[in-house]
Amino acid sequence: MSKSEQKVVQYLGEARASEVGLVSVLRSQIAMTPRGSYRDGLERHLDETSRHAQRIQERLGELGEGHNPVQLFVGFAETLVAQTLALSKAPFDLMRGSGGEEKVLKNAKDAAATEALEIATYTALERLAAGVGDEQTAKLAASIRADEERMLARIMREIPKLADAVVGAEVEGKPSYDITKTGAADATREAAREVRQSARVTRARAKRGARQARKAPGVAQAEGQIKGAVASEQDLAIARYDSLTAEEILVKLPELAQIDLAKVDSYERKNDNRTTVLSRITSLRRQEPWPGYDELTVAEIEAVLSEGDEQRTKDVVAYERAHKNRAGVLRSAQRETANA
Repeated sequence: MSKSEQKVVQYLGEARASEVGLVSVLRSQIAMTPRGSYRDGLERHLDETSRHAQRIQERLGELGEGHNPVQLFVGFAETLVAQTLALSKAPFDLMRGSGGEEKVLKNAKDAAATEALEIATYTALERLAAGVGDEQTAKLAASIRADEERMLARIMREIPKLADAVVGAEVEGKPSYDITKTGAADATREAAREVRQSARVTRARAKRGARQARKAPGVAQAEGQIKGAVASEQDLAIARYDSLTAEEILVKLPELAQIDLAKVDSYERKNDNRTTVLSRITSLRRQEPWPGYDELTVAEIEAVLSEGDEQRTKDVVAYERAHKNRAGVLRSAQRETANA
């Protein structure tokens, strides 16, 4: 690979890392944004961003990134850092501001800054590629830059309306933010519809398939974070939460579903903010063996285990032992392992 090609690959790798990180940020912002023109724009740009990452990956493959172990490692590291930063930022996005209207406005301001950075990234890539005679990469950069410019213009049109909503809520006492109309709430309702539609097949399969919306990284936890930010003690899955000591809460945490852990996390952060409680929640928050697992009964889980998927059975055992530790599920998993 020539020097000029190495430089183009470097800039493409940086652009890919940026797009991958932005996917996670957009998903978390959609989860807390109510229906309307701004969320429509975020959802459309999420699709665009996923396509951008794919197009860049394809171009990197054409330039032979995969044949250079050093460049491949650097590209992987850049993408991993971008994902880590994006996912660590998502819970913070959900907590900022005093009300829902202000949270959405602050996220929109961040989105505008992100788009400006993306435009600068692709402007530099386009110029660099054209300068070394790589017209294909230059055209790719120009095409993606045009998408980013359209998104920035859309955000700038939305910001005045979002600012007006903050004035109405924070100054005039006329809040408009409706948590039941956010992306997370809509995902939950859609999941419920899928449960009802597929109930004729089998209850276990229906519930498992109904959590499609929560397959997106961060959505289920984002829903819990949003609810926890506005929750009262009565809304939590742990009764009399405020009267319990940290030690008493720690005992009850493993019994909670992922969405309830996220809700308690958010509630705890805005109140007592106890390190022991928050650390234990962090250790328990992990991916379910399959979407919707926490909502299933022992019998429903046993029905799924009977399908004989060895890896799924191992995932169930690890998850159960860290959480509810239900004897019926573990016995069923043991039988399936013995019969494998």
